[in-house]
Amino acid sequence: MYSESDIEGAVVAGAISPQAAAALRAHIAVTRDAPAVDEESFRLLTGFNDIFVSIAIALLLVALAQIGSTYSVALGGAAVAGASWLLGEYFTRRRRMALPSILLLLGFTGGVAATLLGLLIDTQADVSQQTQAIISAGIGLLTAGAAWLHWRRFMVPITIAAGAVALVGTAVSLVMAAVPATREAIYPILLAAGLAVFALAMWWDLSDSRRLTRRADVAFWLHLAAAPMIAHSVFQMLGVFDHNSGVGMGVIVLALYLLFGFIALAIDRRALLVSSLVYVLYAMYAIIRSAGAVELGAAITGLIIGSALLVLSAFWHRMRGLVVGTLGDLGRRLPPVSGLAMASA
Repeated sequence: MYSESDIEGAVVAGAISPQAAAALRAHIAVTRDAPAVDEESFRLLTGFNDIFVSIAIALLLVALAQIGSTYSVALGGAAVAGASWLLGEYFTRRRRMALPSILLLLGFTGGVAATLLGLLIDTQADVSQQTQAIISAGIGLLTAGAAWLHWRRFMVPITIAAGAVALVGTAVSLVMAAVPATREAIYPILLAAGLAVFALAMWWDLSDSRRLTRRADVAFWLHLAAAPMIAHSVFQMLGVFDHNSGVGMGVIVLALYLLFGFIALAIDRRALLVSSLVYVLYAMYAIIRSAGAVELGAAITGLIIGSALLVLSAFWHRMRGLVVGTLGDLGRRLPPVSGLAMASA
């Protein structure tokens, strides 16, 4: 499977003409009964060799981390970061392997963070919680800087999301250092951070609304990073998993899930629906259990939610047509709706 980034790269390299690339996209849209934008494509595997290489990379990095940690935690992190960068020169820059590139990016940024944290552990410094928060902010900032360097060198789409998560960690740590009482209000802070990352994802998305370039891949990973922050924060603040959750809470969760569904259809991204799925399953189970179906509650819940999601997937672009049509001028700035959806509207 070839992603939009691969097609774009082939056009830039002169392997195919822009007209041939456009014809290929149109052909895929017709055969799949949905435009490429509705597929929310991203490249994870180019073949089984990606899995083979990824297993080898994981074994190597874990071994380096363990060997280095026998001397110091910082050395283990530095070994992982250095090896990830060097391996990226071949598997990312030359071979352009998708899954190994993702693992190497995570290994590099995680290794940098582990190195900095290891330096703190190795010094065995006894510091206050406020100082720890400031140090954590510094680690997050330096990790974000490392992600930026990696982006400049390798241009792996997930890198921007990794840097954004590191900056979220920096911001949260700084807030906690400035106002220690905010430790008790972590979820509102994470919600604000998630909305900020979501806004960044939309900026990347709207800069390539037809999703023909690498910018759409970057937006995909940013949405994937923002969705858990938003969904988990909202539902945790509601206390969904509290023991006193009942039918009323279930109805609220279902209503929020419908709202998330409306947003997902409008922006043509499914991350919010996936991130909040566990909560809607729990809410539906609570409603069914309150109706007396205790023994088959889980099965009925799975049947209802699974069927609903399959129907949503099958009629995704038609439902997008209805949702985008209600947004007026804003809808025209969003990813385009397929001709089939417009015809059936």
